[in-house]
Amino acid sequence: MLRAHRLFAAVLVATVSLAGTDAAQAQDSTAFAALERAQPQLVQWRRDLHQHPELGEQETRTAKRVADHLRSLGLTVRTGVGKTGVVAVLKGAKPGPRIALRADMDALPVTEQTGLPFASKVKAEYRGQPVGVMHACGHDAHVAILMGVAQALVAAKDELAGEVMFVFQPAEEGPPVAGAVFGAALMLQDGVFKDFTPDAVFGLHVWAGLPVGSVGYRSGPLMAAADEWSLVVKGKQTHGSRPWDGVDPITLGAQILLGTQSMIARQVNIATSPVVLTAGQFQAGVRFNIIPDEATLVGTLRTFDPTVREDVIARFRRIADDYAHASGGSAELKVANNAPATINQPALTQRVRPSLEKAVGAANVVEMPLVTVAEDFSQFANTVPGFYFFVGSTSKGIDPATAPINHSPQFLLDEQALQTGSQAMLQVALDYLRSP
Repeated sequence: MLRAHRLFAAVLVATVSLAGTDAAQAQDSTAFAALERAQPQLVQWRRDLHQHPELGEQETRTAKRVADHLRSLGLTVRTGVGKTGVVAVLKGAKPGPRIALRADMDALPVTEQTGLPFASKVKAEYRGQPVGVMHACGHDAHVAILMGVAQALVAAKDELAGEVMFVFQPAEEGPPVAGAVFGAALMLQDGVFKDFTPDAVFGLHVWAGLPVGSVGYRSGPLMAAADEWSLVVKGKQTHGSRPWDGVDPITLGAQILLGTQSMIARQVNIATSPVVLTAGQFQAGVRFNIIPDEATLVGTLRTFDPTVREDVIARFRRIADDYAHASGGSAELKVANNAPATINQPALTQRVRPSLEKAVGAANVVEMPLVTVAEDFSQFANTVPGFYFFVGSTSKGIDPATAPINHSPQFLLDEQALQTGSQAMLQVALDYLRSP
């Protein structure tokens, strides 16, 4: 009798397993067929968005395109989250996990030089300066990919277990005003996860450093924290021919900057935790023969470890104070964190990698080194478990090592990345939702 019961149990488990496999295959078939039909739309959406880029917190046209599409899918849409963000939730027919899928929408203050027939000719103002505007980082592709994934998941909602939040985020590239709350942090402040707390959040980024058709991932720290720093150096104005009568803030500022580079090279163990400190602006004076009374330096700090970050900032401040005191001037350092380090939760990474391999083939899934660029997706991933991956965007026949990198005015996306990225994100979502 006991043997009979065991045999019956084994048959029952096998039957349930087979039924579950059939249901999963049907779900995948429905979703991927819908995604395949949508691929021409993804290209059209991406090209339209590329031709009409918008800077952070100005993405009104982009947000409308997204919201209109989500409403056409029968979803209830929230707009104005984090100023111009768009959010919608898809409820499957069965109970299951909750996940969030995120795409960023903003463009960069870059004048496009690609020569594409749909190249941007948009002009705008950024922090008081006239600029060209370009999707030089590929956020147009991110939006198109997530619009396509939303369409595919809605097509399979009758077989879908769980709920999916689609998050279209503004201002990933930083705030219009230095030090302001922006992007993902502002969406969280506006309660994007207040009534819907996902079990996991997923995001992706097209990446010129990888060939099209491939995806890249890393368990643990992936991308650096990004701090925007400003250093105001005050001296004493004098005639350029008589520097001893004043205090030269230009020389002082240069000494402080060089001091920070020596500090990183000689005082920080960059073998265990890389650090990059760069100045992007050095502004001082109006005339060739006048030493001004003030100079301003602005730059970025990139770190992967919060303790190392605090130590470097403290050393930077001490170097600035010591050099300024020695010269008879003063220096004030301000640091604003734009994004924490992006860290892929190891357990979630282990769970997701098979989905990436299923979507694009194991040979096309590569482990990434540490990447010193930053992403405020980390704000979401610090709230709930997160996983972020890269999608290759450089055409075959072009060496990714020499291709114009993201943020270049010549950044050129191979549109096959739209298919690779959407397939990978869809597979990740489907597999996670049906897992216990």
